[in-house]
Amino acid sequence: MKTLSILGSTGSIGKQALKVIKDYPDLFRLHGLAAHRQVKVLAEQARLYKPAKIVIAEPSMYPELKIACSDLPVEISAGPEAVCELAADKQHELVLNAVVGFAGLRPTLAALSAGKNVALANKESLVAGGHLVMPLAAAVNKALLPVDSEHSAIFQCLQGHDAGAVEELILTASGGPFFDFSLAELENVTPQAALKHPNWSMGAKITIDSATLMNKGLEVIEAHWLFAVPYDRIKVVVQRESIIHSLVAFHDGAVLAQMGMPDMRVPIQYALTYPRRLAGSAPRVPWEQLQQLRFAPPDTEKFPCLEFAYAAGKTGGTLPAVMNAANEEAVRLFLAGAISFLAIPRIIETVMNKHKVIMEPDFETLAAVDREARAMVDSLCKKERVE
Repeated sequence: MKTLSILGSTGSIGKQALKVIKDYPDLFRLHGLAAHRQVKVLAEQARLYKPAKIVIAEPSMYPELKIACSDLPVEISAGPEAVCELAADKQHELVLNAVVGFAGLRPTLAALSAGKNVALANKESLVAGGHLVMPLAAAVNKALLPVDSEHSAIFQCLQGHDAGAVEELILTASGGPFFDFSLAELENVTPQAALKHPNWSMGAKITIDSATLMNKGLEVIEAHWLFAVPYDRIKVVVQRESIIHSLVAFHDGAVLAQMGMPDMRVPIQYALTYPRRLAGSAPRVPWEQLQQLRFAPPDTEKFPCLEFAYAAGKTGGTLPAVMNAANEEAVRLFLAGAISFLAIPRIIETVMNKHKVIMEPDFETLAAVDREARAMVDSLCKKERVE
C-alpha cells in the first residue's frame, strides 16, 4: 500500500487523482490534502476521503475551514509554509504536486529534500527551477514521475529503452480552440471562448495556456529537464484529435507513440501506480470510428509564446521564471477581462526583453524575479488599457 498526499486537491488533476485512489482502496492510503482557497471543496474531500491532515494555502481561509471541519478528526493548518510541511511529512512516501504555477516549486523542493517520490503535475517546478529540482532528485535518489499527458507519454515510450538511443522527442499539441483563427479574429476572442477547449477538460489557467501555445512551450522546457534532451532535439507538432499524446523517435528510425483518448485519468493513474499498470476506467479509443489523425506545424506567428519558451529555455538562468511569472499574470488579467487575448504574448515578450538574466539562481533569487515580473505586468496592463 502506498501512502500519499495531494497538493492542489481541489483542482482538476487533484480531483481525478482522488477518483483513482477511490478505485483502489487497497492500494492507496491518503495522508494529506492541500488546496489554495476552495474551502468548501476541501472540506467535502476531507469528509469523504478522511485524510489525517488538510492544509489551506490562503491563511485568511483558515477560520472558515476550521468551522467546516469542526466535527472531523483531522489536523488543519494554513499558509504556504504549511503546504511545504505537508509535502515533507514523514507519514507519506509519495507526493502528487498538482499546485498551479510558480507556487508549486517550493513544495516540490520540500518533498524531495525530505526523501519523497514526487508525481509532478506542476510543470512550473521545472520551468522555473529545473536546475534546482533535477540535481536534488538525483542527490536523494528519488523519482520524479510525470503526470502531464505529454511527458507521461514520453516516459511510457522510453520504458525498456536506453536514453542514448533517442533521436528526438516530439510533443503533440491540440492547437487549441483558435487553431483556424486569423490574427484579426484573435484580437477579439473572449475568455469564455478561450476556455472552450476542443478536446480536454482542464483548469482555467492551463486551458488559456493551451490556447496561446504557452502550455506547449512550458512543456518543452519541462521535457528538457525530465529527459535530459537538448532543446534542438525537442519538437512540437499539432495533432488535432489529441489521440497521440507524444512520440519518441529513435536513432534507428523507429518512432514510438503513446495513444489514447484525451483523458487525464491514464497519466495520473500511471504515475500513482508506477511501475504497475492496472485496469482503469478511462474511455477506450473507438478505432473503427477514428477516420483520421491530422497533423500540422505550430503557427508561431499567431501563437509566439512557443518561441518565447524555446528562447527562455535555451538562455536559462532566471529568464524561464520571468517568462512564467509574466504569463501567469497576463493570463489572470485576460481571464478578468482586463486585457485582450493578443496582449498576453505582447506583455510576456516585453517583460522578457526588459529582464537582465541572472545565471544559476537560488530559490530566493527566483522568488524575487518572479515578484518583479508580476509587478511589471501590472504596470504594462495599465498601458494596455490606455492604448
